[in-house]
Amino acid sequence: VFSNRIVGYSIDARMKSRLAVAALDNAVARRDHVAGCTLHSDRGSQFRSRKFVRALDHHRMAGSIGRVGAAGDNAAMESFFSLLQKNVLDRRTWATREELRIAIVSWIERTYHRRRRQATLGRLTPVEFETVMTTPALQAA
Repeated sequence: VFSNRIVGYSIDARMKSRLAVAALDNAVARRDHVAGCTLHSDRGSQFRSRKFVRALDHHRMAGSIGRVGAAGDNAAMESFFSLLQKNVLDRRTWATREELRIAIVSWIERTYHRRRRQATLGRLTPVEFETVMTTPALQAA
């Protein structure tokens, strides 16, 4: 939420706990120092599974599950998924899951993170915002 950057994601044929664990592991690999962080999710069974809860515990992270009927709890991700749908998924028919995976990853890493300026970030991209907000001068302040 800090920078609107998508730090962990995974694609699979089914919405299972291994998909959520793979996305969590992807995020941890990118962010490294995650102990004490809170991961917010919707109420999907994959986020309440023993496998996912064990993964959170392994990384010393806390889980936060949204309330039933509270649309605001997951609004940031729903907004992102809407953009993904319009900019990638609905653009054409995908022959293979691998082709779609490459298109999604390319759009996230090239366009969403590095080109798409966001009003909530002062018209910066997520990468620019993180760079500005983590400069040594700001860390010292």
